[in-house]
Amino acid sequence: MTPQAHPSNRAGLGVLACLAALAMLATNIILPTFPDIGRSLSVATQSLAITLSAFFIPFALGQLVVGPLSDRLGRRGLMLGGLAVLAVGSVVCALATRLDWLIAGRVIQGLGACVPSVLARSIARDRFEGPALSRALAFIMVAMAAAPGFSPLAGGLLSSVAGWSSVFWLVAVLTVLIGFLYTMRIGETHPPAARRQVSIAATFTSYFQLLRNRRFIAPAMAVGLASGGLMAFFAATPAILMDGLALTSIELGNFFAATVFVVFGAGIAAPKLASRWNAPSITAAGCAIALAGGIALLGAPEGLFSFSVSISVFLFGAGLINPLGTAMALQPFAAQAGAASALLGFLQMGMATLAITAMTALNGSAYRSLGGVLVMGMGLALMCLLLFGRSAPSADART
Repeated sequence: MTPQAHPSNRAGLGVLACLAALAMLATNIILPTFPDIGRSLSVATQSLAITLSAFFIPFALGQLVVGPLSDRLGRRGLMLGGLAVLAVGSVVCALATRLDWLIAGRVIQGLGACVPSVLARSIARDRFEGPALSRALAFIMVAMAAAPGFSPLAGGLLSSVAGWSSVFWLVAVLTVLIGFLYTMRIGETHPPAARRQVSIAATFTSYFQLLRNRRFIAPAMAVGLASGGLMAFFAATPAILMDGLALTSIELGNFFAATVFVVFGAGIAAPKLASRWNAPSITAAGCAIALAGGIALLGAPEGLFSFSVSISVFLFGAGLINPLGTAMALQPFAAQAGAASALLGFLQMGMATLAITAMTALNGSAYRSLGGVLVMGMGLALMCLLLFGRSAPSADART
């Protein structure tokens, strides 16, 4: 299909951006409510990080199934089913009176949220190609970057007025509305004639081939580890700023919103820098910058100024890694685009789960634990690019 057959219209791209951002919205909008949830359910704020892992694990595993399944069955039915599951999970969370019910709701949310996350990229691939596809994916990634920054501010404002359960009701309502817009504006983009009857065995063989291919695994691991660091940052910051530094939920939301501009700035700079040098070099530089931010966080005195500066350095590096690393991982594999997209998403959520688990397992304050996780993760990301990416051809990775 060509861009002329499916013209790029703002409404359709807006719906795709909303679909892609839903998962991050469902994750991060609850962060300012952690202290309120902890008091309501009689659990420690830091222990509520388990609700993030409960979301990420099914989200990560579900992507491996949803991508190939949509190639066989089409997009529309799976999309609407996933949105319905996300809405149900949000209602379960809103009604939870015990931690185990909240965790169950988060698992259901994760299973539903993986569907729009994967299929937004697949639908963009159905509708566009060439430069139009690059522009569409860039727009979607901007929305995905904005959602984790601005959603905590919305969550803090809403919870301060209507209580912590209201943020889950908001996610449920937005999910239904976005599902309606999807039905009206987009619908099915993968007709029966284009569907591939690929066996489950062949699908997992394709995953195994990608994992063995240095052109995929080096940038994909960098993106995954950067995403893990970002999720660890979002998970730890409520305890650092609200419990440790006595910020209010609104102030926490403002802090998260401010960090979006750092990521935006890096996202704008990334393609310009890559065109002057090359994507692999700038991606490796992003890893080094993010690593420097982690080191600063680990060694700096605990305080709002030092935390803000250190985390801004990390975020700028991560903002360079994500768009360039994603392009490097997906561009050489047009024939395996669905599998590559699903596997990349799995690595992102899998690394997020590992990062949060490692952070909660480390002894020490949330401040130092976050610094340790960022240093380990970004050090490993830089190592992957230098060792495994060195021999990978880079002609297709230039942006």
